[in-house]
Amino acid sequence: MAETNFRPKYISFDVYGTLINFDIDPTTRRLLDGRISEDQWPEFKRQFRGYRFDEVLGDYKPYEQILQDSFDRVCKRWGIGPTEGAGAAFADAVRGWVAHDDVQAPLKLMGDNYKLVALSNADDSFLDISIPKLGAEFHAVLTAEQAQAYKPRYQAFEYMLDTLNAKPEDFLHISSHTRYDVHPMHDLGFRNLVLLDRGYDPVTTGYDMFSVKSLDEINKHLGL
Repeated sequence: MAETNFRPKYISFDVYGTLINFDIDPTTRRLLDGRISEDQWPEFKRQFRGYRFDEVLGDYKPYEQILQDSFDRVCKRWGIGPTEGAGAAFADAVRGWVAHDDVQAPLKLMGDNYKLVALSNADDSFLDISIPKLGAEFHAVLTAEQAQAYKPRYQAFEYMLDTLNAKPEDFLHISSHTRYDVHPMHDLGFRNLVLLDRGYDPVTTGYDMFSVKSLDEINKHLGL
């Protein structure tokens, strides 16, 4: 993305966190129900995020189970018993999440000029609800359920390449996550990688990564 004249065949996206606001904290607090102190909350939140990442590194299982198992594991580490129905509660929350305020207009502009592709770490049923909230037309909506693997596993990205009969150089990929998207995609030969800084991951250099604060910035680089 360093060259402003780059015109990709596809613009691909991570969805949750990048386009849809990943608003998991209210449900997490409700499920904890006062079992940790307010002072402990930032560290619990950090560890829960780590366990969600670890859970997607193995064999595929439905996203609701990923959420249940990661929550049970972090709670066990904190000496808190398992919470029955936590996965379902988180899944319901995900279905209710909405697009970031700065997404719809610039995304529609992109979609009017490029083929948009979603590559999401969730099941089809979640994307069926979330994608219409984005206000843009997508050429393809690809999920962990279809790939039978979650990012950052290479299988998820290979599924996108195989499904579209495409090569890494065909893509401009936009994500707010480095560990899930940028790092493995760089390993696989993707070189037009954009970190949309939502505050989830540190903004660093390397990995052929271009950092922006908004989709409007990307549109400007694309001449839109």
